[in-house]
Amino acid sequence: MPTEHKQGLIKALEEVLDLERRALVEGDLDRLGQMMPQKEKLIGAINEMQVHDSDGLIRLHQKVERNQGLLNSAAEGIRAVMNRMAELRKIRQEFTTYDASGQRNGFAVRQDPKLEKRA
Repeated sequence: MPTEHKQGLIKALEEVLDLERRALVEGDLDRLGQMMPQKEKLIGAINEMQVHDSDGLIRLHQKVERNQGLLNSAAEGIRAVMNRMAELRKIRQEFTTYDASGQRNGFAVRQDPKLEKRA
């Protein structure tokens, strides 16, 4: 495989990784999904190459590690939001108190509180 073609693949993947980083920093998860097929295609083509010591591959590896850290942080943030939303749903459904002995008491909260008029 010509060296120019190898370098072109490496450069193209570097550009995709830079765009991926920008999407992660901006929180654009839809754009991440759209980039995945192109990224996988480029990684597959580079994996087929027989390159041993390449500055380009070292740069790619560094960018992949950087993006993986950002992806992990994004996933942690999403999990934290999901946990918080579950807590808020639980709070809306049940009022919890503790008695003098430390035992927990839960009281169901009505979903449709209505004002009742009495004459």
